[in-house]
Amino acid sequence: MSTVGNSTNIFWQESPVGKLERQKLLHQKSCVVWITGLSGSGKSTLACSLSRELFTRGNLSYVLDGDNLRHGLNQDLGFKAEDRTENIRRVGEVAKLFADAGLICIASLISPYRKDRDSCRAMLPNANFIEAKPFSFVFMNMPLTLCEERDPKGLYKLARAGKIKGLIDCLRTFVDRKIASLFPFSPPTNNNMHTYMGNGLSFKDSNKGFVLCIIGFTGIDDPYEPPLNCE
Repeated sequence: MSTVGNSTNIFWQESPVGKLERQKLLHQKSCVVWITGLSGSGKSTLACSLSRELFTRGNLSYVLDGDNLRHGLNQDLGFKAEDRTENIRRVGEVAKLFADAGLICIASLISPYRKDRDSCRAMLPNANFIEAKPFSFVFMNMPLTLCEERDPKGLYKLARAGKIKGLIDCLRTFVDRKIASLFPFSPPTNNNMHTYMGNGLSFKDSNKGFVLCIIGFTGIDDPYEPPLNCE
């Protein structure tokens, strides 16, 4: 019996089927690939390309897209700092469950605060996984000019027109400080993969290379060796 958050008198129910058994059934190593970066930096494009490539290789993955999750699981959250923190916490918990289920979970969110991303990483200790890196950050390190040029959701245009309350001053402040973001953004630092794209390199030309680099970096595609003893 324990107390967690606002819940009391709750019990942890162990599953009769362990994570290693599920990985053996799926013949793959589970992990979380967390893609972070500015709006318009290509996170969703890369996440979908990675998922498709893994599918062609016989790997089962699932994409947790930030906007999609706000249609359901996180529809009660806004964009204030505390809401962003809760948004990332919830996605981290879901990603943890997906990895425990034996899947390759691909999370694609701006996730601007380093402390929130680090909290998600801490949910998946290395000891709980076989060989593959359990939690890998991919930082879409794109310049603001490129993100604004792409602007697939029209957010930059709306912000500059003053039609998104609270964002236009924020955008101008960050442009002046040369921090490329609509929001406060703390780039990842350690044990991460950075993807950088200059103005002369298109997503179409580079996306395949990014996908292959991520697969190699995480160890997802390494030969799978079933454990001798399943948990």
